[in-house]
Amino acid sequence: MSEAMTTEYDYSQEKRGVFFLIDSKSFYASVESVERGLNPLRSELVVMSEQANTNGGLVLAASPKAKSDLGVMNVMRQRDLPDDKRLLITHPRMNLYIEENLTINNIYRQYTTDSGVLPYSIDESILDVTDTWGFFGDTPEAVASTIQKRVRDETGIYLTVGIGDSPVLAKIALDIEAKHNKTLMGVWHYEDVPKKLWPITKLDDVWSIGSKTAHKLETMGIHSIYDIAHQDPYQFRAKMGLVGEQLFALSWGIDRTALTDVLVPKSKSFSNSQVLPKDYRKREEIEVVIREMADQVATRIRSHKKQTCLVSLSIGYSFAESEKQGRHGFRKQLRIEPTNDTRTLMTIMVSLFEKHWQGEVIRNIGIDYGGLVDDVGIQLDLFQQPEGAINANKIDKVVDEIRKRFGTTAIIRAMSKVEGGTAINRASLVGGHNGGNSYDG
Repeated sequence: MSEAMTTEYDYSQEKRGVFFLIDSKSFYASVESVERGLNPLRSELVVMSEQANTNGGLVLAASPKAKSDLGVMNVMRQRDLPDDKRLLITHPRMNLYIEENLTINNIYRQYTTDSGVLPYSIDESILDVTDTWGFFGDTPEAVASTIQKRVRDETGIYLTVGIGDSPVLAKIALDIEAKHNKTLMGVWHYEDVPKKLWPITKLDDVWSIGSKTAHKLETMGIHSIYDIAHQDPYQFRAKMGLVGEQLFALSWGIDRTALTDVLVPKSKSFSNSQVLPKDYRKREEIEVVIREMADQVATRIRSHKKQTCLVSLSIGYSFAESEKQGRHGFRKQLRIEPTNDTRTLMTIMVSLFEKHWQGEVIRNIGIDYGGLVDDVGIQLDLFQQPEGAINANKIDKVVDEIRKRFGTTAIIRAMSKVEGGTAINRASLVGGHNGGNSYDG
């Protein structure tokens, strides 16, 4: 392979930047460790979602020691955790994590421009320091080390940093190299692609390559990143579509993304989904949640002065039901006359559910309103008196305004008080989890 390990791409035509992809190591678990006066790299701690069911929730984050010494993995069920008194179990405090994330990103902004910082997720950010790193150190590595130390000193959080000539190289440097280095840093240049990127054979270790894509590539006789890089790009695109073009660029470390680009989606929709707090079997309880969610998303489209012409309902079965049925659930769409009326949408979504539900036990519900058009007024029905629609529209607007001013629980529908309703409890959640800042241990 040594003869093949030569750079055939003309990188002189590519802009060579300096990008940092920074990850707050085991972020949730690290924040909870610091709050307890523990070193995040030495504590044995997990953050466990709160679920009112026999499974006891999922591991949202685990400290490095909990993973290495006790075998804990993210998304592990509480029932599967090791029975070890060293393991500290905590519950999520999303508002606290958001505050810490903002603090850390404000530190990043001191090393580049505001537009040069792109929060990638709650624990990862991309920094474009191409034009600014020289003000803060002799090398990009020195600047990254300074940022690591500042964040560690000011927040207690350890950072892992991938440095690359392009955003994708920085991301791969983070995932493949930095997380395994004592310095928690990895540096990848275009010239490193043949010796660092091409030899990778576990394809789904590489960012953006999922297990299904990796399997498809394997069936095509593609067993390494080197194999991707040496495909005919036109034939590869013909076989794989746009994904083929993206993978070919990735295999050479090419990424022409500008962090300041504003992406405008071709078609916008508003949606809401939730994992239910327990397995739902009763039609009445399921329909309460569907009505609540139909109401919530209707409020959102009204706030953007839109109406929906295309509604979608997603139903996910419980684990046992999925095993029994041989599928995970169903998703159904329906084109409708433009509306943002809560009662109309409740009726439509419940009807869509009743048409396709066959008594399965469910655990996930999702609602999506697409095909959005401008809200230019009420669509009146020729066969009904207009006063009803007009009054309903007025009521919706009054409820929206009260909730906007005083919170979503200022006015609740009576249905949310009956068995099965989740809207009241979910109103206090952030990102689907407890948002409180209270110390739980």
